[in-house]
Amino acid sequence: MAESPAVDVVVLAFGDEPFLEDALDAVLASTGIAVRLVLVDNGCTRGDVDTLAATRGVPVLRPARNLGFTGGVNLGAARGDAPFLALVNSDAIVEPDALALLVEVATDPGTGIASGDIRLADDPDTMNTAGNPLHVLGLSWAGGLGDPAAKHRVRRDVASATGATLVLRRETWAALGGFPEAFFAYQEDLELSWRCWQRGLRVQYVPGAVVVHHYEFSRNPLKMYLLERNRLLFVLTTYGTRTLLLLAPALLGFELAMLVVASVQGWGRQKVRGWGWVLRHVPWIRARRRTVQGDRTVPDRDLVPLWVSRFSPVAMALPAGADVLQGLLAGYWALVRRFV
Repeated sequence: MAESPAVDVVVLAFGDEPFLEDALDAVLASTGIAVRLVLVDNGCTRGDVDTLAATRGVPVLRPARNLGFTGGVNLGAARGDAPFLALVNSDAIVEPDALALLVEVATDPGTGIASGDIRLADDPDTMNTAGNPLHVLGLSWAGGLGDPAAKHRVRRDVASATGATLVLRRETWAALGGFPEAFFAYQEDLELSWRCWQRGLRVQYVPGAVVVHHYEFSRNPLKMYLLERNRLLFVLTTYGTRTLLLLAPALLGFELAMLVVASVQGWGRQKVRGWGWVLRHVPWIRARRRTVQGDRTVPDRDLVPLWVSRFSPVAMALPAGADVLQGLLAGYWALVRRFV
């Protein structure tokens, strides 16, 4: 009988983590793989983390400071050397065969990342995400959120995997260099996925690799700051020069629109703070861009079908007048996409 493939599974803990015990137990109960689980305590406030880990034989890594999701996962990933690496959120409960199904897809050398079939924990017949779309302006969201799970039974390519549960080969992770730690949190799964596509590696949604996720889209000033700042970092480092020039009018217009929205919603200072970070770190952005663009083998023109030009209101309520603006943007993208 063939040995089960070894998989390093990284779970990161931060804050109160009410579902951590269930998440760890579900990973350890996985079938068809040899689990090597590591827990990164990146500021968990539970008092029983050591007990939870010790009773399960799980090593705990504690950085000296909060490294964010990106740095924490990079630290956990560096702990192992299994041929496959899985990322599982601390509030995500994997079904016993979910990771094995993802490994099976990730085994294909043409696949970069296998993304889970993520369901809502309070309604497991309803999707949380079936892979995340990518808007031409760098927005990304939970694809298929609220859809019946029965609607997403076919494996397919997606612009981005979800960081809630994904699997990739260790060699792919190493070639990509893991997550860019400057992102700290949010959009890192999109960035990693897009760099796979830029290297000719597919990102696939895997139906049947079921994970129930205690998902809640909370909105707070820090989160909105990171989401918007990282959207800009993603666009500025991964988009080709021609694409950036073609999208420049829309990108600039969107920045002004987002400032208005942010001001109305009470996080305008954080939006401006994001611009400040970008301006202070131009050398990092240039260096990162040189690396990303130098490593790619697939031009943007071949990735055009993966972009979308309309944002889903299911993911987040849109302000008044958004439909008109979306229509204008869709028309503009239809005009310029042929020149990418």
